[in-house]
Amino acid sequence: MKRLFFCLFVFSALLAVTPTFAADATKPVTATSANTPAKVPNSVTHSSVMVSGQTIKYTATAGTIILKDGKGDPTASMFYIAYTKDGAKSNQRPLTFAYNGGPGGSSVLVNIGGFGPMRVHTTDAAATPPPPYTLESNPYSLLDKTDMVFIDAVGTGFSKLLGKATDKDFWATDPDVQSFGEFIVNYITENNRWNSPKFVLGESYGTPRSMMLANWLQNKGVALNGVILLSSILNFNNEFWFQPPGSNDLSYELYLPSYAAVAWYHNQLPNKPADLPAFLSQVRQFAVGDYASALQAGDSISATQEANVLQKLHAYTGLSEIYLKETKLRVDPARFMKQLLRNEGRTVGRYDARYEGIDFDSAGEFPGYDPSGTAMFPAVVSAFHWYLSNDLKYSSDADYEFLNYKVGRAWDWHHTVDGQKYPVPDTLPDLRDAMSQNPHLKVFSGNGYFDLATPFFKTEYELNHMGLVPALQKNITFDYYPDGHMLYINTAALAKLHTDLDRFYDSAARE
Repeated sequence: MKRLFFCLFVFSALLAVTPTFAADATKPVTATSANTPAKVPNSVTHSSVMVSGQTIKYTATAGTIILKDGKGDPTASMFYIAYTKDGAKSNQRPLTFAYNGGPGGSSVLVNIGGFGPMRVHTTDAAATPPPPYTLESNPYSLLDKTDMVFIDAVGTGFSKLLGKATDKDFWATDPDVQSFGEFIVNYITENNRWNSPKFVLGESYGTPRSMMLANWLQNKGVALNGVILLSSILNFNNEFWFQPPGSNDLSYELYLPSYAAVAWYHNQLPNKPADLPAFLSQVRQFAVGDYASALQAGDSISATQEANVLQKLHAYTGLSEIYLKETKLRVDPARFMKQLLRNEGRTVGRYDARYEGIDFDSAGEFPGYDPSGTAMFPAVVSAFHWYLSNDLKYSSDADYEFLNYKVGRAWDWHHTVDGQKYPVPDTLPDLRDAMSQNPHLKVFSGNGYFDLATPFFKTEYELNHMGLVPALQKNITFDYYPDGHMLYINTAALAKLHTDLDRFYDSAARE
């Protein structure tokens, strides 16, 4: 059950309910005339938004781009929503391609949740009340700096298979990157944007996609100006769910500062410090210092060393020394979510641990659901459907797949690097190659303190272990937010993120 829990909860852009496994869930899906709707014409509308004190008039295009194989036969229709500033010089105006992760997540969250010109209102750190929901003008949209194209991966949104294509042609690490690369090349060709400064923005699984995509595009003659990584998962070899229990001590070290941040937020620390960033600096040092030494000692750890580490772990996580000793100093995220507020009959969220959940009972080892997903999912789904029909004037007979669990369950995780095929992706070599070949490429890493899905210290560790020369390492910027996985849910965090990204765009491309 432990591994099943991780598989269901890690590879989704947002979490509604735990899915039921259908008997035919892993059978290949083939596009036929029965399940391939006719291409819907693009819908073009015009509106404006106030950002950073300026009124920006823009054109919104909801449409599709058709991918084709080497013979020219259609293989997929990829849906997108693009926002372009009216009157701007297209050969100088930055262009950002944005998407969520999963695999199996559509681009809705980064669009109407964060960076598009309209934003759905959700309650911060608590469940959003039922409808009517509010979709309002977004003063923190990135339209002040860049045009944006929000892309739905094949199998999500309205993006569908065509012709003789099957799910195996797209639902895999490397084919997914190729489909996004082909989409981008087609889009910049159809819209005369080859000379525009170009960026990719990915969240969650969208971050390894972005790192691989930067290298793929570079090899196709499309140099990027910037890569924006939000809530990153970059090297899957360092994740709990791909390793036997207790076999990967590095994962425990890299998650510890996130546990400390969450315990700080929920007032579970014996002596809560006032300064969170300064406190987390101490925890980082302990994690790769005394804690790492204790884990490395394994069964040969001395009683004195164990006692000292238990005392520190209690001070940093709020968990009891008895519980920590029972877990052999190793607490995985699911256990932490259940244990931290067990005495209060509450669990904490995985994507955003500020959210609290209520299980059937408090006796279990793992939480029954992720309250940070269920808290906002209905609001996002309802608001987007309304926005699509009423503002974008787009209609389709097909169902919009906000989160397609079948994609994640059928995903082939193999990734090929330099001709060698690996069982799970480590995308650090991809970004290293892209940055080495394009030394002007800038990278922005945004991280939430209260994210238990993609911990900030793990991201730091991995981006600092790419083997870059110092001159290239300076091209990476880290920023941090009082938020969880979706950095834009907290309005104060979104405001800071907007300011930080404005600065990043200025450093990588000027109009």
